[in-house]
Amino acid sequence: MLVERNASLKPVEVIGEAYDIAAYYLAMTGMIPPDGQVHNRLLEIVCGLFHSGVRNKLLLANKAIMTFERSKPVSPHWDDWQT
Repeated sequence: MLVERNASLKPVEVIGEAYDIAAYYLAMTGMIPPDGQVHNRLLEIVCGLFHSGVRNKLLLANKAIMTFERSKPVSPHWDDWQT
């Protein structure tokens, strides 16, 4: 795959793709409900990381997953979580 140098990043695309990657992983591991709705806390983490300078979507997703896992208690009951 060829990558164009000095190509402008579209923040919406990078944030959206990183969010999708992180949400899919967290849903598959049971950290968030797999209901397809936007998880506000995860979106805040992704946006915060993007605004802090992380622009690579895979790195952004990975850091968001790590941050989310550290900030949430592990519970098998969705009702116990406050989102």
